[in-house]
This record gives sequence, structure tokens and C-alpha cells, in this order.
Amino acid sequence: MPRFALKVEYHGAGYAGWQRQKDQPSVQGAIETALAKLEPRAHTIAAAGRTDAGVHGLGQVAHCDMEKDWAPFRLSEALNYHLKEARVAIVDCALVDEEFHARFSATERRYLFRLISRRAPLTHDRGLAWHVKQELDAAAMQAGADQLIGLHDFTTFRSSICQAESPVKTLDELRVEEVRRANEVEYQFNVRARSFLHNQVRSFVGTLERVGAGAWSPEDVTRALDARDRAACGPVCPPEGLYLAGVTYPVDPFA
Repeated sequence: MPRFALKVEYHGAGYAGWQRQKDQPSVQGAIETALAKLEPRAHTIAAAGRTDAGVHGLGQVAHCDMEKDWAPFRLSEALNYHLKEARVAIVDCALVDEEFHARFSATERRYLFRLISRRAPLTHDRGLAWHVKQELDAAAMQAGADQLIGLHDFTTFRSSICQAESPVKTLDELRVEEVRRANEVEYQFNVRARSFLHNQVRSFVGTLERVGAGAWSPEDVTRALDARDRAACGPVCPPEGLYLAGVTYPVDPFA
């Protein structure tokens, strides 16, 4: 059966997350339903990461096995036709060999978190960014973020329901960028690692927001990390500012 890699973009609002749910809409479920319109049977697709409810996708990667030898462009066009009522789109499609696995072949995941500071409520970015009213200290947040880079036991920044075998992970990048506009400041958190724990990125950003607001010092981030205690974590920020931005493979299937 030919295997295809799919690059998927989606708006997470209204979905219970990526993973198929029995009685709630999911991104995986929407794509599998579209696949069944093309080849009527049960379909199961695998993805590089299982994003939570409300989290968005810019460069999620999934793979599917088809019976027909589809041209990749035709497959993506056909899927998008059946996804037109969903907030999900296939932005690229490629034929890959049967050893390719969207999850297990990945060597890196990249996340983006958007936080917007302004007095007025968000309008165009509502549901697409975390809104706070006060400006934050980006340099202080970066100083706190720097304490998290490298190989650590991230128990403090791990959800209590995380199913990962170990809390020890290597964080390759946590970069804070500040974008100033006329009436607002956007803080973008760029995070990169081979793999992540459940709620790890949202725990990072919620903690760093406390640093930016002056409630925590950068050194408090180190103390929280060293505590290896979930109770030492700052608030977990809301999901709507989080995006799975991209996935890296030894050979780019979409090149």
C-alpha cells in the first residue's frame, strides 16, 4: 500500500485535540473521515505529535496508507475538498517509503507560543494568542528561559497525567522574541526539542510570564526546575497561543 506524508495546518478551536475521540471532534478524526470518502474503509493515521484541545497546527505531519496509487497533489486536493467545512487543511503531500513513520522517524519538533500584551481585548487574534494586559520584560524571560536549555529532569514542568516513561528530556532551544506594534507587544516563544512532555511548553510559558511580569526572578526558574516538583511550577498558560510549528526528519519528505 502506498504511504503518503501529509503536512497539516489546523485551527484548534472547536477540536478536542489531535487524537481521535469517541464522542468529540478531533483533527485526526476529521482527516480520517475525509480519507474514508476517497477510499471507503476504516483509516488510521499517525502524527508527529498529539496536540491538546485548543492547540493549533502550522506544520503538523501525519502519514496515511492508501490502496490506490494517488498522485500526491491529487490526494491533497481531494482531501481538502472533503475538509472544506473543517478548520483543517493539507498544505503538502508526498509519497514516502513504507519505513517512514510520522512520529517515530521525527528527530525534532518545533513549537511556537504567541502572547500578546495590550489593554484592549483581542479581536483578530482572539483564540490565536494568549492575551495579557501588562507589558512584560522580554530580557528577563529570556534569562529565565536560558536556565531550561539542555538535558534536565523536567518533572516540575510535566503534567500530572503525562504518560512519558521519563521526565528527563533535552531542550535544544527556548528563544523569546519581542515584536512591537502600534498598540500592542507580541512575545513569541520559539521552542525546539526532539520530544516533549505533556503540557511542557505551556508550563514553560506560564512560568516565564511570571518572570516577565516581575513576580518571579530568572533564578526562581532554576529553583523550580531543581525542585523536581509539579507544585513548584508557575501557572500553566492557556492552549490557544500554542502552535505545532514544524517537524524535522533525517530526510525532508516534502523537499
